[in-house]
Amino acid sequence: MRADKQTILIFIIILFHAVGLAGFAVETLQPFFLQFVPFHLLLMLAMVFLSHQDIDPKFVLFIVVISLLAFTIEWLGVNKHLFFGHYAYGQTLGYKWQNVPVIIAVNWLMLTYATGTVMQNLNVRSASARIIIGAFVMMTLDVFIEPNATRYDYWHWVPPGEYLTAPLGNYLAWFGVGAVMLGVFEAFGFKKQNAVGGALLLAQFLFFLLLYWI
Repeated sequence: MRADKQTILIFIIILFHAVGLAGFAVETLQPFFLQFVPFHLLLMLAMVFLSHQDIDPKFVLFIVVISLLAFTIEWLGVNKHLFFGHYAYGQTLGYKWQNVPVIIAVNWLMLTYATGTVMQNLNVRSASARIIIGAFVMMTLDVFIEPNATRYDYWHWVPPGEYLTAPLGNYLAWFGVGAVMLGVFEAFGFKKQNAVGGALLLAQFLFFLLLYWI
């Protein structure tokens, strides 16, 4: 991908995270900005996908597989209390089907792709090592997400957990689910990608870290 296109995509990622953070910081603006969270996730997914080299049927299949896998896991999590613990989604993530926001599949897809491309760029030769390290990165991101998720009505734990509002099992599940999804990413054997995925992942970390301290 040309450097100027990559720069534009990274700029958009940084800009929208910065604007979102500023909007969340002003209490009177929070209701306005919260209603755009699902659209923000879609935009961020578009940014990383626009950066992908060789968009072909294999890449489309990857999107379908991860999306279906993510939604199935979340459906089992919400309705059967498997994997993560006992939790329920609020209104911030938008339209729900059988108690699960449809956009949550987009979030898992976005994070899986971004983390997978970051692991590629670290030049870790072992696929197993990339999966394990990447799953740990995704789990660590959730540590930053959890206290903000309950605060802004993304989701809620029943009862509230003892580890930054979530139960310990949730973080272990994030590691396990992340490893499975990164295993799928590795199985597709994509060519090494550019830095846009890394920029998104870093923006997510900074956004939720700073949001916690606002």
